[in-house]
Parts: sequence; structure tokens; C-alpha cells
Amino acid sequence: MMEYRKLPKGSERIGVLGVGTGGLHAASPDEIERTICAALDAGVNFFDLCAGGSRVYEPFGRAIAGRREQVFFQLHFGAVYTKSGEYGWSRNLDEIRHTFAWEMSCLNTDYVDFGFLHCVDEENDFEEIKKKGILDYVLSLREKGIVRHIGFSSHTPSVANRILDSVPVDLMMFSINPAYDMEQGDDLGIGTAGERAALFRRCEAMGVGISVMKPFHGGQLLDAATSPFGCALTREQCIRYCLDRPAVLTVVPGVRNLQDWHALSHYLTASREELDYSAIGRFTPRSAEGHCVYCNHCQPCPAGIDIGLVNKYYDLALAGDDMAADHYTKLSVKADACLHCGHCDRRCPFKVAQSARIEEICKYFQTRSRQ
Repeated sequence: MMEYRKLPKGSERIGVLGVGTGGLHAASPDEIERTICAALDAGVNFFDLCAGGSRVYEPFGRAIAGRREQVFFQLHFGAVYTKSGEYGWSRNLDEIRHTFAWEMSCLNTDYVDFGFLHCVDEENDFEEIKKKGILDYVLSLREKGIVRHIGFSSHTPSVANRILDSVPVDLMMFSINPAYDMEQGDDLGIGTAGERAALFRRCEAMGVGISVMKPFHGGQLLDAATSPFGCALTREQCIRYCLDRPAVLTVVPGVRNLQDWHALSHYLTASREELDYSAIGRFTPRSAEGHCVYCNHCQPCPAGIDIGLVNKYYDLALAGDDMAADHYTKLSVKADACLHCGHCDRRCPFKVAQSARIEEICKYFQTRSRQ
């Protein structure tokens, strides 16, 4: 069954499982439409339309006809298409304007839910977007109500932080998976484990949601022969891992056809055991050891503490999120209930000294309450 999460700066409730359309261009128009309709019927309401080709847009528009107000999607300002329909990217404002008008016509809509600054991976990308008027153009569309929310896509924590410093964004699309977060990925897994975790916590503290790209590490995590952990993970484990990161609203895996959607949709009926990704703890590199990832594999706590949630509120409070600190105070069982039994220390697959950390968390919130 679909779970929905509220956009922090908006009223939209977004399904935790979304659909990326980048691989759908190879399917027939009829299959594209049937795939989108099947996803909609299952409760999916969030789509990324940075398509691998232009053939996706008209079938997508037909699929959402009559349901537009129930659907949210990302359009990328900078993703363009050749005359033959192949995907490319551009920083030419006239080309971007032309592509946007064409997209809106194909989709038969007069607004876009999320207008994205496309693929801002390097400092020069951000400077070029500002210099060439692309940022101002997107901001002007938001002022007119044509773009309802501004977002951006990136793979680079330092660049993402620069954008968060200066642009009023509501959503960030970022590459998240266990390999990237544990410094076991490819050249798109940019940033240390600490830098990436700090970025996610900053987004949550700022009320900026995250939509996740590359949750399967380009499919490599699903195959023992290519997984950097030496074992295959399932789609369900990868998706749940991403959804447990701070600020994540939705995971947006790409599908190529209806068969891919059916495989992906199993997440919606998966059991708790199928969602358990703690096996990755056996392969955690030293650089990532000692960091609580809120997986709650240490449960059940004999004292009834939700250890993952307590850790999450603590990390967010340290990042300046007063709302997270307030949420902590409303927990029925807080860190001070700890029995110091060591159960969580023995169970943690990431070698976190949880009992010591729980004591640290308890002292922090007690001190905070007295201020």
C-alpha cells in the first residue's frame, strides 16, 4: 500500500514510490501510456520527466488526462531534445524556453509542479545558470504560478549546498543509494559519507524535500557480480534504505516498460523482512562505521525506545532543526528510559556504540530543555 509524505513547503502529499521515465522512450506509445496508467492505479502520483527521449511526453499526457490535479511531476530546465527525439542538455535560454513550451503542449497542462534546474553538478554549472538567465526565467515562471515549486538536480554535496544558500528551492533531486553513501560507488557518488549525511540533514532542517535518483546504483546493486558489497540487494531493500534518509519524500527509479513497473511495484506489498537492508552492515567501510543510519535493526529495544527515530531527531537538532527537537519532546519514550543493557550495541550492523550515543542524546535534550 502506498505511503504518502507531505512536501514541507506546500500542501502536496507525495507517494514514497515514484516513477522515472528516462528509460521509457524505447517502449511503444501504447505501452508507455499503459505503464503510466498502471502506476497511477497503484497510487503513484510523482513522476520525473527528464526523459531519455521526447517520445514519452504525449503518451504521458494522455495517461494523466482527467487526473492532472492528482499528479505531480518534475520538468528539467536544461534537458532538451534533438529533432530525432534524443535527449541532450543545454544552457541556451532560447532553446530551454522552446523546449518548455513544447513540453507543456504535449502534456496538455498550463502549469508544472516542480521546475528543476537541471544537472547542477559543478560550480561552473551554477554560475552558468545564473549568468545566462535560466535561474531568473524559472523564478519568473514561479511568480506567474506556471511553476509551482522550484527544485534542482545534482550529484555534488558542495554544489547542492551553494544552491541551498541562495535559491528558494522546495525540492532537491539527489543520487542516493547504499553504495554512494558508504563511499563504494562510481564517479557520481560524490562526497564523503559525512558530507552526504550532513547535506540530507540540512535539507530536512530547511524544509527542503528530496526526490531520489539512482537508488539501485544503475542496477549494479541488484547483481552480486557488480554490487560493490559483493552481494545482491533487492529493489525493496534499496528503496527502503533511501526512504530512511533524512528529508527524503520519494524514490524515483526508472522503468523501461510495463514489466519493469510490475517488478518495482512489489515494494508496495513487501513484508518487513523483505525491506530489511541491514545486510549491508557486513560490508560497511571503516569510513562509514559508527554512523547511525536509522535502520532500527537494533529493535526491539527492551525499554521501548525508537532508537532510529531518537538518533534522527538528535542529528537534525544538532543541524539547527528546532522542529525536530520539539518532536523529540513529544515522544512517549525518550532516551532517558535506556536500561544500558547493551542490546542495541550487539545488534547494530554499522558498529555504532548506541548505548553511549543514547546517553549523549539524553544529556543533550536535558540540557536543551533547561535553556
